[in-house]
Amino acid sequence: MRIAIMGSGGMGGYFGGMLARAGEDVHFIARGAHLEAMQASGLTVKTNEVGEFNIPAKATNDPSEIGTVDLVLFCVKTYDTEEIANFIKPLIGPDTVVMSLQNGVDNEEIIESVIGPGHVTGAVAYVSAKIDSPGVISESYNQKIILGELTGEHTQRVEEIAKAFEAAGQTVEVPDDIRVAIWSKLLGITTMSAITCVTRLPGAHIFACPETRALTHGMLDEGIAVAIANEIAIPDTLGDEFKAIFDNFPPDYRASMYHDLANGRRMELDEIIGVIVRLGEKLGVPTPLTFAVYASLKPYANGTPATPS
Repeated sequence: MRIAIMGSGGMGGYFGGMLARAGEDVHFIARGAHLEAMQASGLTVKTNEVGEFNIPAKATNDPSEIGTVDLVLFCVKTYDTEEIANFIKPLIGPDTVVMSLQNGVDNEEIIESVIGPGHVTGAVAYVSAKIDSPGVISESYNQKIILGELTGEHTQRVEEIAKAFEAAGQTVEVPDDIRVAIWSKLLGITTMSAITCVTRLPGAHIFACPETRALTHGMLDEGIAVAIANEIAIPDTLGDEFKAIFDNFPPDYRASMYHDLANGRRMELDEIIGVIVRLGEKLGVPTPLTFAVYASLKPYANGTPATPS
């Protein structure tokens, strides 16, 4: 399978490296020092599964140098989705599949509006990986990847993608409704991103305080209500499952959005937390707790605001 990795950072670099190691024809799209390092010395991937390895990396910053591919792994920040969907058009042939591995619930719709219908499938990855240094990816956690057609059909193309990921050492699930998986991940990310950002504290402090723990649970309940109103078949047990998971997070846990906030970087605020507020308004579902946190963080959405002169 000919595969392009659009966004070769932590997750893209990890999956691309594992797929290339398994024999797939992988092409990486990157920029800056990371691109230069891959072109000079290949891509090094440090994993829990197979240890450390290095592959010669076919890497570029120009999709037109690659040409059409069978599969694009779309691994960019959600706020760049529309721009990058236009950027990858040289990769798209009649049968190319684009699979978003982003946070949020409307990336697939945005991508499809740019490149045309029929190309996009859904996916959710429970993987944590980062760039250690240019050309070096480090994976710290890998549970599974969930794949599926947005229509709920079981198709040959999803089956082939699943087999490629399984051959690369991944645990793969293909559910009947990928939208449930996409929304379920969003609900967990929304809640923990919101609470760790607004408190600036790790999990141990958050859940040791009854009032803050109640706020966390309340935001989760609001998100679930929005999902159900949006006709997503959220399991009845999901709320209790997430609350138990929250109580057992590592004491020093902070969501990745917190690190963007702390370092003055742009955040995926509107795409991860704001989407619950906007859909709540549209569907008539009150989200007062989520709105309060969203509004508190909104001045930081594009990075730390400048001090007024």
